Amino acid sequence: MSLSPQPGVQSIHDQIPTIALKIKPLVKNTPLLHSAYYSDLTGANVFFKYENLQTTGSFKIRGASAKLIGTPKETLEDGIVTASTGNHGKAVAFAAQSLGVTSTIYAPTGTDPFKIAAITKLGGKLVFAGSDCVETELLAIEHADKNKATYVAPYNDPEVIAGQGTLGLEISNQLGSVDAVFLSVGGGGLAAGVGAYLKTEIPGCQIIGCSPENSCVMIKSLQAGELLPLPSTETLSDGTAGGVEPGSITFPLCQTILDQCCTVSEMEIKSELIRFMTNEKNSIEGAAAVAIAGLQKFGRTFKNKNVVVVLCGGNISSETLNAIGMP
Repeated sequence: MSLSPQPGVQSIHDQIPTIALKIKPLVKNTPLLHSAYYSDLTGANVFFKYENLQTTGSFKIRGASAKLIGTPKETLEDGIVTASTGNHGKAVAFAAQSLGVTSTIYAPTGTDPFKIAAITKLGGKLVFAGSDCVETELLAIEHADKNKATYVAPYNDPEVIAGQGTLGLEISNQLGSVDAVFLSVGGGGLAAGVGAYLKTEIPGCQIIGCSPENSCVMIKSLQAGELLPLPSTETLSDGTAGGVEPGSITFPLCQTILDQCCTVSEMEIKSELIRFMTNEKNSIEGAAAVAIAGLQKFGRTFKNKNVVVVLCGGNISSETLNAIGMP
């Protein structure tokens, strides 16, 4: 599979307004709401971007729609292939179904059955292959190349990144003055897209990337100055789990865009899942709680400033809720 040349922050930014208009039929403009509780807790003016209420329950529909709508229909007729632990696969299956084309989703063995069920319900054909996200992605790319199908990368594609960046455009339109954005980091597509837009429009805005300690490949790689083939272990933040594809275009973008990074423990993720759902009366998944846990680490440094926390998804199973002690 061939990718476009390494895109810069400006080139990603410049695509976003046009892509936002193209994907409007499939993507919601999600609420940005002030939280009195978390503002009191941190001293910052805290706003949550409710991507857990997005079509398919996560921000991933933005990137998937951007890629598929930007691809000629005759090309899509050869089929769509992707690799996913859940949310991206669900988004691709939904977008493909909406456009009347078929999709094949490769998933690592052991993927959350709750998210797998959602993919098959939307007509996606599941193929279980590989034990790690990077291995699964490579097998999916090989399948796409052999069958001349369109591969939709979870993060390693300029159109997908720009699609995720439409979230940054919405934040800018909804709030205007933004001092910091906290978001979860897996492969880096969300951070790259949102950061490319906001740091161009609001140069003083800080982008803070948050990952679980059990799977923080991008953050550790950024600290080392090179992509590292690090292992990942089980985490409540399954939406960000796994390695980063070798040569991913998100790595240099994140090097430029991310102002600060932090990792959070499984206990911190669990605590924020419970705290948020108890106080804000809204359901989120582990990856969203990672960003909230990051807010708890850095929030007090933004006293009286406007801080946005991206709630990247809300696809959480009843089994996980029971396991963390939620009714």
